Amino acid sequence: MKKIKFDDLSYNWYFISIILLSSILLSIGYFELIAFENPKSYKYFTASGHFIQIILLGRMFWFKNYVQWNKKGIGIRIKTFIGKSIAFDDIRNTKIEGKILTIYKYNGKSYDFDIKEIEESDVKKLYDIINQYSRFPKFLNN
Repeated sequence: MKKIKFDDLSYNWYFISIILLSSILLSIGYFELIAFENPKSYKYFTASGHFIQIILLGRMFWFKNYVQWNKKGIGIRIKTFIGKSIAFDDIRNTKIEGKILTIYKYNGKSYDFDIKEIEESDVKKLYDIINQYSRFPKFLNN
């Protein structure tokens, strides 16, 4: 069985500090806030800042099964190259039928995710995250 990589972006101080470091490096590189003897130093700062952002924002593509969320929405990528981003306020209902997780939106759209090769504990965790943050009445989730 395959696992899902979960990434909670809600007030993660590690994540925020790395983004702040990247912003500082980019600011030093672009605006030359510190005087260096070697003008190539600014290019190194800029490149380092961009590299950090590529690493942080590219995490979604390193794992075949990846879920990231915060209090506003969730990004789910299971067995596809490009995942689906869904705002929690738009979710009307979720259900698991067989080996398919279906998320229904208020506008009538639905998203199906094939979970047949995913570990049961990860499917439960994903289902619990969706139910915890979405605004639909909990009695609909039986």
